[in-house]
Amino acid sequence: MQPTIHRSEHFDAPAHVTVAIVGGGACGLTAALSLNQVGVDCVVLERDALAAGSTALSSGFVPAAGSLAQRTLGISDSSELFAKDIQAKAHGTASAELVHAYTQAIGPAMDALQSNHQIPWQILDSFLYPGHSVHRMHAVPERTGAGLMMRLHSAADAAGVMLLNEARVTELWVNAQDKVLGLGFVRPDNQIEYLSCAHVLLACNGFGGNGELVSKLLPEMTHATYAGHQGNDGSAIIWGQQLGAQLSDLGGYQGHGSWATPQGALISWAIMMEGGVQINSHGQRFHDETQGYSEAAVQVLAQPAGVAWNVFDDPLLHFAQGFPDFRDAQSNGAVRSFDHVKALSEHIGCDERTLAETLSAMGEGLDAQTGRRFKRNLVAPFHTIKVTGALFHTQGGLDIDATCRVRRPDGTTLPNLFAAGGAARGVSGKAVWGYLSGNGLLSAIAGGYIAAQTIISTRSRA
Repeated sequence: MQPTIHRSEHFDAPAHVTVAIVGGGACGLTAALSLNQVGVDCVVLERDALAAGSTALSSGFVPAAGSLAQRTLGISDSSELFAKDIQAKAHGTASAELVHAYTQAIGPAMDALQSNHQIPWQILDSFLYPGHSVHRMHAVPERTGAGLMMRLHSAADAAGVMLLNEARVTELWVNAQDKVLGLGFVRPDNQIEYLSCAHVLLACNGFGGNGELVSKLLPEMTHATYAGHQGNDGSAIIWGQQLGAQLSDLGGYQGHGSWATPQGALISWAIMMEGGVQINSHGQRFHDETQGYSEAAVQVLAQPAGVAWNVFDDPLLHFAQGFPDFRDAQSNGAVRSFDHVKALSEHIGCDERTLAETLSAMGEGLDAQTGRRFKRNLVAPFHTIKVTGALFHTQGGLDIDATCRVRRPDGTTLPNLFAAGGAARGVSGKAVWGYLSGNGLLSAIAGGYIAAQTIISTRSRA
């Protein structure tokens, strides 16, 4: 069933809730926990049997400035510095009002999840992700997206949040003034059930799983591996188009240049940041790996057969083994090891002399060809992982204001429709190069928190 808007002045449903949240990922659950904390009744409608979505497929690392976790470690940071880093990566093309709103809100949002729901944030302080000025990546102890979702689920269960799984929302019912009266959702028996509501939050992510929209809006990713959640079918965009809402930044997305093939696993970009390199089938490096993993997807896909080999050495192997996702990929055979350049070149299928020259040219200092600055050479034994470029999630969507209300082209907002996370425009600008590490979960958690606070404020004034 396609996402549909039904027009009606009256909507009768067997049940009513103050806030209906479409999507049970980090965005939807953050919003639900915030609403539940102050007694605003809500229900989260999740299409899958177990809410996981894009969050569970991610690294689970959340950038935040000024959090309790940062302050405990004595890390000096601010929302202003964070905003500056976001805009620097996006070359000033990210929505200024959303950058300000999200960088201001993410610290309080993370602290609320910690203090109210016992989510234990840890700061990843052993390396800096590309584009960040200070250590501000937060993670749960599991250091995985699945671990983050497990923690959010446990918090929701403990708080008594109503989460309805296997409830795929297909219909929004709105009146002539574009006020949402309720929605319809499909259950496992293919029957449609209905729910009326006072507010709707679209937290159903983007359009990465919609091949037609990807081909139209992100042509360079048409044939790329899609490593996101198949449920990201563009429902929010389709509803928005039918409502006449404004869409923004549709060319923005998060790619990743380190998707292990054929294992199908995300390999941490921390290996690149700490000295690893990417080599193509000619035995050559082809870009500055420290610029970011998102735009690296395009760089890798442009190589012969759309593949490259991550190459690193023993110190970097030991460093990478600190990440559970890497250990899982290693146990599945993604990592191959070689005692010398000749064996590595035979594995890659490249000329030994060319590969030797590539590796010896790293040295210490600035690489004139790519502009990357190296601290040292890699030394044998060498370890390698064959990777390709992948599309993870989109960063464009419904245009929203700083309170996460959905906007029309004339700047006015729809009466009671909110969007956040991947359903809305993010803070990555209009292209793949604008994605700063963690922008997806920043938009999800900060956006879910802001939408909830807006609804709470609206209810208190009514």
